[in-house]
Order: sequence, then C-alpha cells, then structure tokens
Amino acid sequence: MRSIEDLIPQAGSADTAGLREVDAEELARYVADPGNPWWRHRPCVIALTGRVPERYVPELIARVQDPRETPEVRRALLDLLADRTELLPWLRHEDRASDTAYGMGDAFLKARGLLGDRSAARELATIAASPWRHSRDAGDAGLDGLVDRYGAEAILTQLGEERPEDREFHVWMRYRADEDVTYALADPDRRVAYVAQSLATDADRLRAYLDEAPTTEAKVWAACALYRLTEDRAEAKAVYERLGRPRVEVEGLDEELRAAIVHEYGPGCERLSDPRWRLEAVCAEPPAGPDVDDQLRRATAALTEAGLAPKPPVSCGEDNQQGDGTYHVIEVGGDRLQISTLGPFATAEYEFSDAARRALESAGFRWIDGETGAIRVTDLCVYYFGGRNAVTVDTALFYWQD
Repeated sequence: MRSIEDLIPQAGSADTAGLREVDAEELARYVADPGNPWWRHRPCVIALTGRVPERYVPELIARVQDPRETPEVRRALLDLLADRTELLPWLRHEDRASDTAYGMGDAFLKARGLLGDRSAARELATIAASPWRHSRDAGDAGLDGLVDRYGAEAILTQLGEERPEDREFHVWMRYRADEDVTYALADPDRRVAYVAQSLATDADRLRAYLDEAPTTEAKVWAACALYRLTEDRAEAKAVYERLGRPRVEVEGLDEELRAAIVHEYGPGCERLSDPRWRLEAVCAEPPAGPDVDDQLRRATAALTEAGLAPKPPVSCGEDNQQGDGTYHVIEVGGDRLQISTLGPFATAEYEFSDAARRALESAGFRWIDGETGAIRVTDLCVYYFGGRNAVTVDTALFYWQD
C-alpha cells in the first residue's frame, strides 16, 4: 500500500481512488495533525466521505474550529461532518461572524442548514440569491437541508415573501413542485423576475400571459422566456412588434454604438438588467461583424503611412498577460491605441497624438472621445471586475477581464 505522501505527491495531484483504499483511521489521523500540509489534508478529507472513524471526530472538529487551518480544508471538513449535531452550538455562536476567512461565512450557514437549524433560513435565502455561484450553491444546499427535514411549506411560511430573496425561494419551490411560476414575471425585483423567466416551462402559458401581464416589463420577461424555450426568432420578433418594440432609451447613444453593444452584451447580461435589452438583442438586426484581422491591417497601414511606426497589434489578453476582452492594442511611440473587435471603433488609453487619431479616422475608424466613451448604457448590467452594473460605452467597446 502506497503512503499518503505517495498518493498526493504535490499540490493539485492526488490519486483519489488510491486514497479511498487507505485505512480511514490513517487518513483521519493525518488530517488531524496540523503539521501536515493543507493540500494533502483536503484530498484526505474527501477520501473519508462516508467512513469517518468515530474516535477521530473530536480531532476533526478541532481542525474545523481552528482558524489557522486553510479555509479549503475547513469547508471540506464541514461537508464531511454535516451530520454532527455537536457542531451546532459553535456554528451558532456570535464569534463565527468575525471569522472572515474566504468562503467560511457561507460554509457555516450551509452547515447549519444541513444540521436543521431553522434560525439560519433567512441568511441562507439571502446567499442562495447571491450573484456569486459559490454562495448560491451553499445557500441552496443549506435550504435543501431544511426542506428535507421540515418540509417546503414550513420553510416557505417561515420566510414569508417580503424580501426579494424570499420570493425567489418561493419561485424555486413552485418550480420543483411542477407549479406555474409565470406570476413572478411581474415581480418588482428583477432578480426574482429573471429567475421566473429562466424556470418557465410552458410556452402556451407564456403566450397567454402576454395578454394578461400587468406591466410591459412583465410582458417582456414573458417574451424572453418564450424565446428561451422555443428559439423561434420569428415569433419573438412578432411579439416584439406587438409590444411596440420596447427598448431602453439612452441619451447620446447612437444606433451604430447601440447595435454593437446590445448584440455583444444583451444576450448574456446580468440578471438585474432591464429585460428590454435581452429582447432587443434577439429581435434587432445585428450589425455586420467586423473582419478583425482586416481592421488591424488597415489600422497598422494607416499609422505606418502617417510615419508613426506602430508596433504590431496585440490582443488585450496578451497585453495584460491574462484574460480576454474586446480590443487590441497598438503602441505608437508613447501612445497606446485601442482597436475594438465590436466594430470600427478606436480610442487611446491615455494621451494620444492628433496624428494617430487622424490616421485611424482616414482608415475608416470612428474615434471614441471622452464624452462619448463616458455615456453609461442604462440598465444593461455587465460583469466587470466584481461589479454587475451598467457600464460605459468605453468599457463596453474596449472591455478586458482577467
């Protein structure tokens, strides 16, 4: 039998099947020793699933409770010990609020839910509605634990419907019970309406709801849900026309910029976005996609012809040494010019020479100045460095994310 060190020779490399064959007491003893590296602790914890030696439970609980232990290991241990009710007093203690290690707050709530602590229901509903996947997963798991133990009706009654996150939980429970959720398309909170449109399953019900929905926004959500189910663009366009082609007007945003931005960000915009952007992205004619390579050749040729000696273009991901986005960078002397992949749009990061601007404009590019770039695209929410808010034109056209 190979040793634990042999089975986990380095971080991120573990023989999972081999660890399952290691004696459970040996694994538990290894995890209980704080002197062993955390990246070996975690695979050992996972290999203990379903076979925790009772005699080592106190020592494993001690590892959970030790803030010096790595959060990844503590979270794995909480999952492993999800049936240990002796953890509840510690999990409920006010000191847990001061344990701010990454992900631990969500993990504490999840464990409380799995252990049947109904006092965690409101906080679990809150994180279950989070835009962050890891928080949603923890919230969902904790709420599932409560529902399994007490029944859905008891938890629904406890939460009520005052908060958006509680109403979102109601939508999920109705969906799981194969009940209609179209009513929630009219919810005043877009997070709830978004969930309802993502869960709607009856195309005929949605068609009927288009006539009875109390608000235009609810009708638009219904149209988005219908298109998600049918992928029938002709029907979506007919509904769009019937609704009067609803759209979000943005002062200063002309049709060329609007078309480029809505077709890039509208289909996958964040759930707090106005649903009219989603429907417009489906129904409005997309702009002709630019030939990016040709754009870069034209930009380079124009700058060269102007005597500016441009460096070869590099993608924004290569320029930042990670990530990706919607522009290329061309360095010209001290200037850093940006060429968008969404259309014939150009700008500069900081200062720029008039010669560079004139050269690009002569090659058919539209220069995005500070005033135009600062226009905020109202209620079209895009993920950008942890935020999920409406972005400006310059961020949309020249977007980079690591």
